[in-house]
Amino acid sequence: MKMTMKMDQAALSAFMRRDFPQVADDFIIESVTPEELTVRLVVSEKHLRPGGTVSGPTMFGLADVALYLAIQARIGPVALAVTTNCSIDFLRKPAAGRDLVAVARLLKLGRVLAVGDVMLYSIGEPAPVARSGLTYSIPPVQG
Repeated sequence: MKMTMKMDQAALSAFMRRDFPQVADDFIIESVTPEELTVRLVVSEKHLRPGGTVSGPTMFGLADVALYLAIQARIGPVALAVTTNCSIDFLRKPAAGRDLVAVARLLKLGRVLAVGDVMLYSIGEPAPVARSGLTYSIPPVQG
């Protein structure tokens, strides 16, 4: 079965700037295909915890944004799709001073629910720093 996309990299970036201007500059969509989406978190001082590493809530946010964008790429701009479940395993400390990259894959995309997984990496490090499983609720189409 061929998977189709409704939004490409440029459309997703424009969507983020329009609907989420407060955080859009934190994220760079690096690639998007029907199978996966890669997004980079531009790490700054506001993302760090004591000790100089990226905080857990920041990594959770990156995983959440990555799967959200992967869903948008497939269904089109549905800003009100919401997270209904998320689990995250913190596997190792992110490398200090490096951006993080999330690779999101949709495992199931239904009419009402989407399920996916996200792997988080420090730039330049082969081993993941976190793994997350998320479920999203997709609102009914109005009209």
